[in-house]
Amino acid sequence: QVQLVESGGGLVQSGDSLRLSCAASGQIFVDTFHVGWFRQTPFEREFVAAISWSTASTRYADAVKGRFIISRDMQENMIYLQMNNLKSDDTALYYCAGKGGSGGLSYATAYNYWGQGTQVTVSS
Repeated sequence: QVQLVESGGGLVQSGDSLRLSCAASGQIFVDTFHVGWFRQTPFEREFVAAISWSTASTRYADAVKGRFIISRDMQENMIYLQMNNLKSDDTALYYCAGKGGSGGLSYATAYNYWGQGTQVTVSS
C-alpha cells in the first residue's frame, strides 16, 4: 500500500507561481514506481506530469510543458510540482497519484494510489 497526501494549493493571480507538494509513504521503494500529477476538470481527470521514483525521468502534458516542473526528493519521500506562469486554465483540483511500472503514465486509470487533492485557483 502507498499513501499520498497533497498540499500547497491556493488562490493566486495569473502569472504567479505555486508549488504543490505530495508526501508519500508505504511501499514506494521499488524500481518501477512512478508518481503523477493530475487535475480534475469538468470533463476529465487530466494528466499534468509524471516522474520515475528511481531515475527521476519526467513526462509532461503539452499544456504545461515549459511552465511546470515535477521533481522528487528521495530522502524526504516528497514529490513536488512547481507551477510557473499560471493561467486561469490551470484552475483545478490537483491530485498526486502513484503506480508501478512505466506504462500508461498519462492515463488516470493506470494509477492505483491517489491522494485527496489540493485546490488551485488562478484569477485572471
